[in-house]
Amino acid sequence: MTVKSVKITVVALGLLLLSTALCWAAPPIKIGGLFSITGPASFLGEPERNTAQMVVDEINAAGGIRGRKLQLVAYDTQGDATKAVQAATRLIKEDHVVAIVGPSTTGDTMAVIPIVERAKIPMVSCAAGIKITEPVKPWVFKTAQNDYLAVQKIYENLASKRIKRIALLTVSDSFGSSGREQLKSLAKRYGMEIVSDDTYGPKDTDMTPQLTKIRGGKAQAIICWGTNPGPALIARNAKQLGVKLPLYMSHGVSSKKFIGLAGDASEGIFLPSGRVLVADLLPKSDRQKKSLLSFVRDYQKHFKAEGDHFGGHAWDAVMLLKGAIERGGDTPAAIRAQLERTRNFAGIGGIFSYSPKDHSGLTKEAFVMLEVKGRDWALVR
Repeated sequence: MTVKSVKITVVALGLLLLSTALCWAAPPIKIGGLFSITGPASFLGEPERNTAQMVVDEINAAGGIRGRKLQLVAYDTQGDATKAVQAATRLIKEDHVVAIVGPSTTGDTMAVIPIVERAKIPMVSCAAGIKITEPVKPWVFKTAQNDYLAVQKIYENLASKRIKRIALLTVSDSFGSSGREQLKSLAKRYGMEIVSDDTYGPKDTDMTPQLTKIRGGKAQAIICWGTNPGPALIARNAKQLGVKLPLYMSHGVSSKKFIGLAGDASEGIFLPSGRVLVADLLPKSDRQKKSLLSFVRDYQKHFKAEGDHFGGHAWDAVMLLKGAIERGGDTPAAIRAQLERTRNFAGIGGIFSYSPKDHSGLTKEAFVMLEVKGRDWALVR
């Protein structure tokens, strides 16, 4: 190499380093996070927070977005709607975020919606309640599969077994109320007769009275709708009472923590779930498999735990925001517009296609039916 070429190389390298330094010197793109990191819904919020930070770190390690770092400013709502509103207000007015990931629960999300709509800040919720995006709110999107899609999957499975008479046992919170509403509204379409309709409180520790009533009735199967720990207690109570009816859970318990809480009582339980829990069992042709396996490996590497359905909601939210910023820029209005134009994004929760009339973006194909076998998940084919 000649002296002249060496000088040219050194100058080029210097310019590259200067350019990189200038890019990283630019202020970061701030996104907010609202997660139930502690409290009753921590099994949702902790993996969501962990995943969101993991994805942000990986994006920055790969060069950021348009040469700028992404910064996650996350707060713990503790599953409390008042704290969620306070944290959302702080994210918008003090931290000046351009978008928000979360909250973790339907109740927290519904409380925060007026805040982000008024401030015109896009929010991608990690909660499942259908009312979050129906009717459509201009600035609100979600990554968790709608509860009515989960109901459809359960009813299809029951119909295939010629089961028609069902008992409902739903938790008396926002998630349970939304699920109960969908279970009742879709029953006739699938030929289901609801012969028992009961509820339990989020803090209840004994559901034997409800289960005893169901056991003495005409139900052919039980559908429990809630999030941990309630459904695990119901599984254990059912086993203690010798209830032999098939027991179905909602997607609100699709993580290994449910099996751990329910123990042997989890055996034989059915539930709809995103594909992440059975990523290794999927065929190579599955469009989500590559993303799913990558997420599972990354989460295991960083947190020594299994990446689950709930962490996947945050993975999808951050990656959807990344794509929107790459295509349209980092202003809230541009992010909102590009989110709404997202089509065929193969994420953890499913294949997302948003539109002006659909801010949930998924079909019932986002779900697979699972059965607990030997304290692990098995695909119901």
